[in-house]
Amino acid sequence: MKKDVTLTVKAKYVNLYKSGYPLISKEAIINLNEDTKEGTIIRLVDEKNKFIAKGYFGKQNKGFGWVLSRNENEQIDQRFFMNKLRDAINYREPFFNSLDTNAFRIVNGEGDGLGGLTIEYFDGYYLINWYSKGIYRFREYIINALKELAEFKAIYQKKRFDVDGKYIEEDDFVAGERGTFPIIVKENGVNLAVYLNESAMVGVFLDQRDVRKTIRDAYAEGKNVLNTFSYTGAFSVFAAVGDAVKTTSVDLANRSLNKTIEQFRVNGLDIESHDIIVEDVFNYFKYAVKKQLTFDMVILDPPSFARSKKIVFSAEKDYKNLLKEAISITEDGGIIVASTNSSSFNMKKFKSFIDQAFKETNRKFQLIEEFSLPNDFKTIKEFPEGIYLKVVFIKSLP
Repeated sequence: MKKDVTLTVKAKYVNLYKSGYPLISKEAIINLNEDTKEGTIIRLVDEKNKFIAKGYFGKQNKGFGWVLSRNENEQIDQRFFMNKLRDAINYREPFFNSLDTNAFRIVNGEGDGLGGLTIEYFDGYYLINWYSKGIYRFREYIINALKELAEFKAIYQKKRFDVDGKYIEEDDFVAGERGTFPIIVKENGVNLAVYLNESAMVGVFLDQRDVRKTIRDAYAEGKNVLNTFSYTGAFSVFAAVGDAVKTTSVDLANRSLNKTIEQFRVNGLDIESHDIIVEDVFNYFKYAVKKQLTFDMVILDPPSFARSKKIVFSAEKDYKNLLKEAISITEDGGIIVASTNSSSFNMKKFKSFIDQAFKETNRKFQLIEEFSLPNDFKTIKEFPEGIYLKVVFIKSLP
């Protein structure tokens, strides 16, 4: 590793970092050099050269690195990562002991003191996601720690960092025995097909676990359900397992068709009684209005940002209008599951979108329940941006 670099924190940000804020940002540093070598250990000091914290330099969309320790004498070495991973694994012990769920997150970035890194567990398979070249420079320490601490069938990794404006969605087998994919994991007793060897997307977003269970257990029975931005159809599968009369899954990606069929089949569900449509969601809304289609439940889980041939969608700017589209095809008394993973606004702002959407459509609503990240997606109060998931169940009133 290159010699440590000392960065001076602007006075107005010193208390923020002393209180535990983990993200090293450009606006907080007086002498930030963007050409610093990725993975360099950096010391944060105040303008009197008094030590605040140490971390590493690693450019990603959130900033320029992460704090790892507030102990000036602590070495960022094999022992450091061993201790961090041991603590993270111990925290997830209830998940390892679960009889009906064997897919969950065991390291959640800054929530576990390892910003820029996530590790997920899929029935004995571990998947490491590296979000910057900076954290990737510590790969030997981290992989060796995981090998020593965990019993595993195999370890895979994905490089998610940005190089020259392009993301390297590279998957790579690391250790163990190569898997035969898909592997079938369980989430609250439901089967899910997962691929660790294709792209950055493995087939399921683990952060929606509690939401899927709630749909299955409390809302799906007897309902006609529309699942928009459906990806591989996991919400639809849980609704079907929960005895929904019918589900309709809509996604623009061609792969969504076969992936959704597969998710239904691994659960022994009759695919013939459900619709899977490859189409732009916004076009489908127009079609549904024209054909006077309505649904008892509409699930909205769009990406934070999406682009199709005719439409650019930004959750921060466009979620209100997306809700208005959903309201227009939701039955009176029906449920809209509004979800976003955008970290650019909080739950209060998200609820304001809901309020505006119903006001502009002259409809009334009731907020039934809300969700954020499940327990395995550990967060810290000092970094509220890390609590990115916001989900609200809304009842559309007559």
